[in-house]
Amino acid sequence: MSDERPTWARRIAGEREARQWTQTEAVAALRAHSPKKLPEGSSMIRQWKRWESGEVTPSEFYQPIIAAMFGTVTHAIFPVANRRDGNAEIIAASGMETLDIISRLQASDVDSATIDALRITTDRLCSEYPHLPSGQLAVEGRAWLKRVAGLQAQRLTLAQHREVLTLSGWLALLIGCVEYDMGDRAAAESTRRAALSLATEAGNTEISGWAHEMRAWFALTTGEYRGILAASKAGTEIAPSHGVAVQLAGQEAKGWARLGDRRQTEVALDRGRKLLEGMPYPENLDHHFVVDPAKFDFYAMDCYRLLGEDRFAENLAHEVIRAGTDFDGAERSPMRMAEARITLGVVAARAGDVEQAVSYGEWALKGERQSLPSLLMVSRELASIVHKDFASEPTGREYLDHLHAISRTP
Repeated sequence: MSDERPTWARRIAGEREARQWTQTEAVAALRAHSPKKLPEGSSMIRQWKRWESGEVTPSEFYQPIIAAMFGTVTHAIFPVANRRDGNAEIIAASGMETLDIISRLQASDVDSATIDALRITTDRLCSEYPHLPSGQLAVEGRAWLKRVAGLQAQRLTLAQHREVLTLSGWLALLIGCVEYDMGDRAAAESTRRAALSLATEAGNTEISGWAHEMRAWFALTTGEYRGILAASKAGTEIAPSHGVAVQLAGQEAKGWARLGDRRQTEVALDRGRKLLEGMPYPENLDHHFVVDPAKFDFYAMDCYRLLGEDRFAENLAHEVIRAGTDFDGAERSPMRMAEARITLGVVAARAGDVEQAVSYGEWALKGERQSLPSLLMVSRELASIVHKDFASEPTGREYLDHLHAISRTP
């Protein structure tokens, strides 16, 4: 029988059940997190039942309290519909399509409309990161970086010069991420350093923060867990009020989780949650360098899987998959969803269900858009359980052989 309740109603019921709370205990937690006294008696329990049934939507007062009691942010549970058409926006803002922009650059016609078009083109490329094939995005990103960087040889105003440096910095960040996804660590690190240099010259602390976040990501996938903490600290000091500070807190939490420090993991997660809760809802959820509420659930899922909190990890994995799937079934966030499926595989393996575990693990490996270092890192967590408990079973051996073959692929 299908569950026709709104997704937010299913989410709060799932969060409560993951904690093995009764509805009375959930209301008690709600009271503990509320900034003011809530109505006494059974009225709040009746209200909670109406929320879980989807009969009534929690008011704007209750939504952030519910999110806080479940360790997430308001719009992760109560999302805002907001999508943009990058190509349409370029044309609307500047009246130019891609060929028009390139023609102007070749004619050395650098006016405000051209700069605006380049800015929106950069945003579009960053928004295609989740789904465009890595090789194609790398080629397009490098081509636009070359065009934008070439403007520095022309006569520019001080403001235009700073804007060109900034756009070059964003494109370098994007290219570095894609290079790392494809397994080219040396190129990715060089590009990351170039982005950091451009950010310093432009005085753009947000790009600097993301360059340090990339270093934390590289350290995470190579097992340099103390390096994650150092890079996260450096980035947070440079860009404490930008969205990247939320992702840096998430990376720090992942580092502490892998070091086995539950308290520091939760401290970092809570710091990131509070930062994100205080920020405006993103205009463009697809932009790679924007931290959206669903991404915060993704960080927490990773941490809880490492800490062995299987009920929390499983619940969040389902939320990551739901949030990453469009109404037509298309995957909007395939790389996040792959790691969510591996998380479900880990939970299944710990419960002794090797068939289910391997099914999730294989499903994750089939995606066309992959971040190979991240995918292999999480897959090895599942592989270690399969190797320990199910290596003698055919299903387990086949999965281990498949993962080994992928690991050896240049």
